[in-house]
Amino acid sequence: MKSSSIKRRLVTVVLITQLLLTIGVVTTAVVLTKRQLRNAFDAGLHGRAMSVAALVRYSEEEKPTLVFDREMVPPPLDRRHPDLYRILDQNGKVLATSDNWPANFDPGPQGNRNNWNVKLQGQMYRAVRLNDVPVLDQEPAGTANSDATLTVFYAASTEELSESAWRAGILICLASVTMLAIATMAVFWGIKRGLSPLAILASRAADVSPANWELRAPPEALQTPELAPLTRAMNTMLANLQQAFTSQRAFLADAAHELKTPVAIVKSTIQSLLQRPRSAEEYRDGIDAALEDIERLEKLVHSMLRLARAEQWASGSLRRDLEEIDLTSTCELSVAHLRPLAEARKLKLDLQRDGSPRLHADAEDLELVWGNLLENAIQYSPAGSSVQMTVVGVDAGAEVSVKDNGQGIPAAEIPFIFDRFRRADTSRARNTGGYGLGLAISKAIVEAYGGTIRVESEVGIGTTMTVRLPANLN
Repeated sequence: MKSSSIKRRLVTVVLITQLLLTIGVVTTAVVLTKRQLRNAFDAGLHGRAMSVAALVRYSEEEKPTLVFDREMVPPPLDRRHPDLYRILDQNGKVLATSDNWPANFDPGPQGNRNNWNVKLQGQMYRAVRLNDVPVLDQEPAGTANSDATLTVFYAASTEELSESAWRAGILICLASVTMLAIATMAVFWGIKRGLSPLAILASRAADVSPANWELRAPPEALQTPELAPLTRAMNTMLANLQQAFTSQRAFLADAAHELKTPVAIVKSTIQSLLQRPRSAEEYRDGIDAALEDIERLEKLVHSMLRLARAEQWASGSLRRDLEEIDLTSTCELSVAHLRPLAEARKLKLDLQRDGSPRLHADAEDLELVWGNLLENAIQYSPAGSSVQMTVVGVDAGAEVSVKDNGQGIPAAEIPFIFDRFRRADTSRARNTGGYGLGLAISKAIVEAYGGTIRVESEVGIGTTMTVRLPANLN
């Protein structure tokens, strides 16, 4: 299922939000407008009712009675439909009724309501009732009808009110839709402009290749808070990839160089044997020399495969079930294995223990690490000196250090000593021993176990390699 773009999703979310907001605003505006129009209509209805009540007066007779001046009735609120009215005195006698008052219409009591809606003559009317309205034309105090009050019913058609409410609603809707359209275009433009650094960053990232590792991110990407972390992460990732790519190229070149020499020697040895007939002893010597070079070649290939497996495990590509082992015993076996080499070089090899840490690990892996560190220390230590190996148990695991009194490593070389095929002796002569893969293999194995390896060295004094392994290695 193809997913929509970020721009489309953002625009959709904003549009839905704006639409819901517009619906809420329009609904509220229409309801409030309708209520205001109805309140204004009720106020006009009340005024008309008071106007017709003011037309009730006392006659000029000796015994005055209440009469209604019909000629002064105000015009209707709705020009197309006449208003309705009825006036009652305090005794319930009808004093005045409009000509169009329905014969069968009796408003009756409406409870506490003073205004209500009613359907008359096929039209909707709004009615009002005014109770205890005093007669404005008062008789002198003490006369018979001086305290007379009136009850006024007045009704007007609400057709124009409904039309006004609809017109107001339509105008509000049109205005809201127009504002929504303007806001949508503004949002679309703003999102497009806001995402433009991301689009530029994507196009610049597509230009990255093994021949061009520079991202060339736009300045906006580094200035935008949401894109700055991504841009920095991409630069870091590209730097790491470039380093890994360069390291891989260097590894292939170094491996080819290392493989070329023994292969060339084996080839030349065999070719020399085939140039002329030789005695059995000469053939045997030639084959022994070829086997020696093949053994060196086999050792190099084995080291390269071991390094590849360690790096695969460190990256999580391989899964291993580990048993708990005694770390000190692996160190003892490594010391015992290399003690003859140390004695041959007139070196003292010493092992110091502080506790017996137990870890989940492969004993062969750790013995290889300790062997590489010890062999490296023995290789570069002067005769008569000593190499010390120390095992210390700590709360978070264990520490193993190998210290020599050799020539030391220059500070400029320390960051590179774990690189593949890196050797202190750059001549690559056979008598230097090894191919420069031992420390690289050791570092890969230690990191595969979640540990760290640290180097401390001072020229003319010696070097200390410290390996720290966590307790929960599995």
